[in-house]
Amino acid sequence: MHQSSFFEKWGRVVAGRRSKWITLAVWVILVALMTVVFPSVNKQENNNAAVLPNEAQSVQAMKEMKKAFPDNSGQPALVVWYNKNGLTNTELKSIQSVTASLEQTPLDAQKSVVPLNKMPIQALKGFESKDGTTLVMPVSFKSGAGTTVLEKSVKKLKEQIKTSAGSAVLSSKLTASGLHVRITGPVGIAVDAQGLFKNADFTLLASTGLLVLVLLILLYRSPILALVPLVSVGFAYGVISPLLGALAKSGMITVDAQSVSIMTVLLFGAGTDYCLFLVSRYREQLMLERDKYKAMRHAVGGAAGAIAMSGLTVAVSLLTLLFAKYGSDHRFAIPFTAAILIMGLVGVTLVPALLAIFGRASFFPFIPRTTEMEEQRKKPRRANRNGGRQARWNGRIVTKRPWSVVIVTVIALGVLAGFAGQIKPTYNLLSSFPKDMPSRQGFQLLSSHFSKGTLAPVQVIVKTSKSGTTVQSRLAKLPFVESASKPKASTVVPEVKLINVTLKQDPYSRQSANDIPAIKSAAEAGLKASGESLSASKVQIAGETATEYDSLQYTNQDTKTVIPIVIIVIALLLLVYLRSVTAMVYLMGTVLLSYYSALGLGWVLLHYIAGVSAIAGAIPLYSFVFLVALGEDYNIFMVSRIWQLSKTTDLPTAISEGVSKTSGVITSAGLILAGTFAVLASLPLQILVQFGTVAALGVLIDTFIVRPFLVPSITSILGRWSFWPGPGPSRNASTTGTKNN
Repeated sequence: MHQSSFFEKWGRVVAGRRSKWITLAVWVILVALMTVVFPSVNKQENNNAAVLPNEAQSVQAMKEMKKAFPDNSGQPALVVWYNKNGLTNTELKSIQSVTASLEQTPLDAQKSVVPLNKMPIQALKGFESKDGTTLVMPVSFKSGAGTTVLEKSVKKLKEQIKTSAGSAVLSSKLTASGLHVRITGPVGIAVDAQGLFKNADFTLLASTGLLVLVLLILLYRSPILALVPLVSVGFAYGVISPLLGALAKSGMITVDAQSVSIMTVLLFGAGTDYCLFLVSRYREQLMLERDKYKAMRHAVGGAAGAIAMSGLTVAVSLLTLLFAKYGSDHRFAIPFTAAILIMGLVGVTLVPALLAIFGRASFFPFIPRTTEMEEQRKKPRRANRNGGRQARWNGRIVTKRPWSVVIVTVIALGVLAGFAGQIKPTYNLLSSFPKDMPSRQGFQLLSSHFSKGTLAPVQVIVKTSKSGTTVQSRLAKLPFVESASKPKASTVVPEVKLINVTLKQDPYSRQSANDIPAIKSAAEAGLKASGESLSASKVQIAGETATEYDSLQYTNQDTKTVIPIVIIVIALLLLVYLRSVTAMVYLMGTVLLSYYSALGLGWVLLHYIAGVSAIAGAIPLYSFVFLVALGEDYNIFMVSRIWQLSKTTDLPTAISEGVSKTSGVITSAGLILAGTFAVLASLPLQILVQFGTVAALGVLIDTFIVRPFLVPSITSILGRWSFWPGPGPSRNASTTGTKNN
């Protein structure tokens, strides 16, 4: 355990009579300088950064295809024209008009467009779906074009569509009669994804800040106290945003809107928690000390160690995401770690300074005073009980009936954890979009009126001196393949052949992704049958389905790599801080149980109630890193208090008082942290909705079940063994509370 003497001296340094103003001035100057010198992180977002590493098979296959088939290397926008009553000749002429316009005045980064305008109307009908309701107009853009360029081009494309077919076609409901146009495909999806987050950062920042402010006022009934955490988080964000912006601009890191959104929530949630940990101790000390500076020194001495340890635990846990290879996972590491470290620094510097500046007025109108001060005011203060009635009952039951509490909570959480095994992952970005997004609607129109496999054929690239027809024949015979095109020889590298494989099922489904190894095996068997010798580069698979397969493999690999590292790192930090092997083991065990129960409960709500068929494949790993690290926050704060109290009283009393003394602040902190994660559910991207749901549930489970009941009950059962191999409480302390169970 850290000794409080160091942190008491630290409290004098940052929150003394004069030093408090110096601390505030340093932070003001730092924020001002960084804001002026460096760009904000929002201006450096890259929402199209690669998610797969260069060594991924699908990435290598795509590079080979771009080299051998440069004409196929563009990124298409698929303009879907739809009329439920059948496309009319007038509407087909509108399509030709748009095509002619694109030929005459190409869009920025436009590579090619199918010359539909040069076909007779009758020939154009051959491009329609079998029911005559749908036609696809592909527009290819250069593969290197950025999202900003594509966004401008799609905007111009929409203007041309409006000019030719009317302004209503792009926005009217698909159930209405008449013509409808939707832009989908890789370009349409990328542009829609960019639009989803255009105003999301400000909305998230404002809504999270407002939520925290309202909760703080309701919980603490003090307007000044409610503002202190928000001001502190504001200062932290004022440093973090330009810091990450500078790193992103220099190319040292890549940030996307998703990571910035979650970082904002994390900053508000964890930052407010750290503030409240200190506020709770400061309030207690103000009831014992007349001098607010002396009270602050004692408060910092009692809380700063837990705050520093909590911040370090979360930061190191998040930093382990650097070991992840999947881009979305890897990109979280630096922004989240920086946010926690800077917020932790704010928590032990700026927050004490602000509280020292306001002093007792921070708690207005419920100002804490010593007994002597109250007597002087002739308003005797009510006895300072340890928490409310519920907290005191909680403290008694975990020492009087610990076995009953452990059995009930473990069974309840175990049942919820059992549902985690039912989770079905998906890596389809479109499934994360709102149902009314144009690119998602366009995709649904294509899948409803054309063969699903034609939306994204699997591209099989083979190196052979033969014609490749044997490979084609083997691929066509696979039970899940609808057709395999004739091999197309490269004009650049003649021995390279391309075969487009059309699947019978949705090419974005997990079932299709799992079929990729069978496709590769069939192609290799075809090469062998034609007399070719095999090598690792003879057969390569590209396309959306292959990307989905690689995404599945890398996220599974990341999960197997990151989770053990997080467990080991947190366990070691707990061991160093608490100096107890026993406590380290059961604290890690309870937080893992809390995580799996949150994952199971999240699946029940999302799947059985909200009707979600699968959740984003990254959710389990995201949730694990956050919930395990943040869950230990509360454990550290409460167990630290029990350890401190055990030095002056018997263990059952220390447990009971430790639970009741920390109950209010941890409950408040948990509600605020859960609320901030729940704000993610207001964003339009399903992956954030799902992550916010699971994270919020995990925090609530930890706040209301694991921390107040399960952990102290286990501590009560183990008695002195909780401290092993440390010395534990004094010998005259009672060692267990189980006799009354």
